[in-house]
Amino acid sequence: MGDIAHDEVSFYSNAEDYWKEVPATVDGMLGGYGSISIIDINGSKDFLRKFLGVKHFKMSSSSGSNNTEGEGKTGTRCALDCGAGIGRITKRLLLPLFSTVDLVDVTQEFLDKAKIHLGEDSKRVGNYFCSGLQDFAPENGHYDVIWIQWVIGHLTDEHLVKFLQRCQKALRPNGLIVIKDNVSYEGVVPDEVDSSICRDLAIVRSLVAKAGLRIIHEEQQMNFPKEIYQVHTLALR
Repeated sequence: MGDIAHDEVSFYSNAEDYWKEVPATVDGMLGGYGSISIIDINGSKDFLRKFLGVKHFKMSSSSGSNNTEGEGKTGTRCALDCGAGIGRITKRLLLPLFSTVDLVDVTQEFLDKAKIHLGEDSKRVGNYFCSGLQDFAPENGHYDVIWIQWVIGHLTDEHLVKFLQRCQKALRPNGLIVIKDNVSYEGVVPDEVDSSICRDLAIVRSLVAKAGLRIIHEEQQMNFPKEIYQVHTLALR
């Protein structure tokens, strides 16, 4: 990360301070791009269903574009939403597919709002963890899917690698880690407004490999506004 994390303490504390001032709304979670939420969720559903067994997705035997062939199907008992905010992804993506979901976010106000935002579905939330991912250790062998969206830019390289390693230990058999995030065109681009960084795809892939994980499938999210960085989704085991 070069000089971006020279002062690691302020890198994290400035981000916490930023999010405390963000409205606890879908538009707030998406930086003013609330209109893309449906496109985002639909793209994520199509991506995730590829791994969740025949009742969710039936792959053509002639398809050569999907790397899931030969992989064990992922269970649907429990998922973890990392950087969950007010539960936008939990509500629209994870709870419709999994029996229970846990949420982790650094901002307690967002988690409090999530209990309201999720409505009746909040009964199927197991835990609301208030923690930065650099400090969070998910329970070993507990999750079928760990969903990490628009939050890896708030972790230093070292902390991202260590967090992914903890996530790998937290997976159930045939479990899956999913990263969905913006990628820069080249190198590491800092955002001083929210105290985050945006890495290019090659760097993200290298950190995944450093964590001892392999990318089993990767897609670009389509139909997002052209003015934002490309968003890529990576399935890891």
